[in-house]
Amino acid sequence: MSDLHRLSIRELSEGLAGAKFSSRELTEHYLKRIEKIDAKVQSYITVTAEQALAQADAADAAIKAGQATVLTGLPIAHKDIFCTQGIKTTAGSKMLDNFISPYDATVVAKGKAAGLVTLGKVNMDEFAMGSTSENPYFGSTKNPWNLEHVPGGSSGGSAAVVAADLAPFATGTDTGGSIRQPASFCGLTGLKPTYGRVSRFGMIAYASSMDQGGPMARSAEDCAYLMNVMAGHDAKDSTSVEKEVDDYVANLNGTSVKGLRIGIPKQYFNVAGLDADVKARVEESLKKLEEMGAILVEIDLNMTDSYVPTYYLIAPAEASSNLQRFDGVRYGYRCENPVDLMDLYKRSRSEGFGKEVQQRILIGTYALSAGYYDAYYVKAQKVRRLIQQDFLKAFESVDVIAAPAAPTTAYKIGANLSPVEMYLGDIYTIAVNLAGLPAINAPVGFDKNNLPVGLQLIGNYWSESQLLSVVHQYQQATDWHTKRAAIAEENA
Repeated sequence: MSDLHRLSIRELSEGLAGAKFSSRELTEHYLKRIEKIDAKVQSYITVTAEQALAQADAADAAIKAGQATVLTGLPIAHKDIFCTQGIKTTAGSKMLDNFISPYDATVVAKGKAAGLVTLGKVNMDEFAMGSTSENPYFGSTKNPWNLEHVPGGSSGGSAAVVAADLAPFATGTDTGGSIRQPASFCGLTGLKPTYGRVSRFGMIAYASSMDQGGPMARSAEDCAYLMNVMAGHDAKDSTSVEKEVDDYVANLNGTSVKGLRIGIPKQYFNVAGLDADVKARVEESLKKLEEMGAILVEIDLNMTDSYVPTYYLIAPAEASSNLQRFDGVRYGYRCENPVDLMDLYKRSRSEGFGKEVQQRILIGTYALSAGYYDAYYVKAQKVRRLIQQDFLKAFESVDVIAAPAAPTTAYKIGANLSPVEMYLGDIYTIAVNLAGLPAINAPVGFDKNNLPVGLQLIGNYWSESQLLSVVHQYQQATDWHTKRAAIAEENA
């Protein structure tokens, strides 16, 4: 029973159904690992041991009664941006350190309905604004492959818990690469679905027109199991699309790699700052796909230089609007002994928000202010449409588009990159969110420092099944997704 954390989602499901072990035994196994290992990784903000064991007992009863789903009894970790009833939901911020949600996010509620067992809530960049998970309030989460490096962000805690085998899979959110980049940094598979595919109800908002929840796990197959739970229309979310949901697990072999046309944007492989090892590993993975029958097609994506300035106008503008609600009046952090209402607002927000969040609020408020709205925000929205059209034109001749997930491997903790350096690290991911497209990261090797490298595949709208299928078949022919960091091999 000491190696339960090495089993895939399918193997765990079959083990529970076949009574090889119980959900309580599985949950206790993960809780022991968290107790022993997480002090080194610092991935969890809240561990819900008591509730998890109660859910595990209920799952065991459901399995015994023949009322189980395929995922009943499996443990999961939730990014601490999803509201969880009766459990602290912080969004990684001092501002919400005392917030106990009165309801569940739809993603969490669907997980409960499927019988998943919540191990706890995991660390992240504050309000999902960042790429390192060096949280100024809850501390820096470490990359399990090298504890001196970041796990990426903003879903860094979600990536770290899976890479350290402190949960078999986890939920993440992706506004500009926050699933794909940490999945790349930690050697995982992570899927950012089409905008509107997964409900945003109960997911604390950063940039509402780009936020999207998705699964993070070791393999495409594991992600497919979680997507079967997460995806679907939700009447509580006005941006949720009423569209039939695929059976992602059943479709894992539904797309033939033979004859698949993979677009290679020449602009993406000539970006200044693209690490030589990253470029080499991505090119090797594309060569492997070509050997499997894929056709590599060079394409142009002419709007590449517009990605970063467009995103970093629109996202902060939406953030400044969304974060107005945190004013120290209704809930969340409130400064002590305010002298008047203005002092309450000013000090609650300046004391409750970290530096990066304050910076983005100020940029966004400026872009939306009178006299600058047309010059900045409206212009950025027009360029956003051109970026979307650039992708759609490419998809007329190719099935998927390939790119690195990030130009480098994981940064060192405390690297103190400038905001511009940090934002340029999002060059390969943010356009997908601006266009609302789905994309997936797959591990494809390591750099000279043994840090993971990721391949990103971008699909046309509603092509999640295709992306999962292509990566699944790649993973049947390679073993990068099976590699484990030394810390993951430790037994509790």
